[in-house]
Amino acid sequence: MRIMGLDYGERRIGVAMSDLFGWTAQGLEVIDQKVITDPMARIAELIKQYEVESIVVGLPKNMNGTVGPSGEYCIAFAESIKQTLSLPVKLWDERLTTVSAERTLLEADVSRRKRKLVIDKMAAAIMLQSYLDSISK
Repeated sequence: MRIMGLDYGERRIGVAMSDLFGWTAQGLEVIDQKVITDPMARIAELIKQYEVESIVVGLPKNMNGTVGPSGEYCIAFAESIKQTLSLPVKLWDERLTTVSAERTLLEADVSRRKRKLVIDKMAAAIMLQSYLDSISK
């Protein structure tokens, strides 16, 4: 039972995947929407390739818990996935995942250029791991 994690952004979508047991999350790829014109088709390919059973989409909330404009985009994106791909989709609070990913990459002394390439999939992995930890309890 694999679960896919998506960190949706207007420019890039970070993709993470759980292992078969649903214990750990790994960053898989970044879908650059300026390069890939149909990101939903790419997501569908990955779902088929990894036999994904459900999807978790990161929901960016403000620090006070409210949902802002980027959160509204994520809700619409999650709904679009549900309708298009007929899979269960869960929204998951992703506050500070990008900050956490950035900090980890800085500590590993990754160059700015390389950070830009991997930060979204790393944020997706952190968000998905948080979700997996919550359901394993």
